[in-house]
Amino acid sequence: MNDIKKHTAPPLHRILQPPGWPRPRGYANGILAQGRMIFTGGLVGWNEEGVFAEGFVPQVRQTLLNIKAVLKEAGARPEHLVRLTWYVTSVKEYLADPKGLGGAYREIIGPYYPAMATVEVTRLVEEKALVEIEATAVIP
Repeated sequence: MNDIKKHTAPPLHRILQPPGWPRPRGYANGILAQGRMIFTGGLVGWNEEGVFAEGFVPQVRQTLLNIKAVLKEAGARPEHLVRLTWYVTSVKEYLADPKGLGGAYREIIGPYYPAMATVEVTRLVEEKALVEIEATAVIP
């Protein structure tokens, strides 16, 4: 049996959880942060060559990789994220595979759950895009 306990660093930002409110799953109600701010545009699930991943979860996975790459350009990491706004062409697809979606999120972003909103839209500017995500991060 392994006696080493899993160790995680303290959060860089303060999660805002009003007393008595139910704990959100997969996001935070709010985040208190101070530092240098990073804002991404709406990023989509295509690779460096402009080729879209096939399917909703694969597009989310690629979109999160794209967010991580933009953060890296500023010297930031996923734990610096304070807000994600998801635009999806189908809430039904967003909800269809919670294990796959959650697995892709944890694989790329890790155990960091910033404030999030998800909005269903008729379509996105890039016709093949099923999801577009805007990110805000703060480096303390």
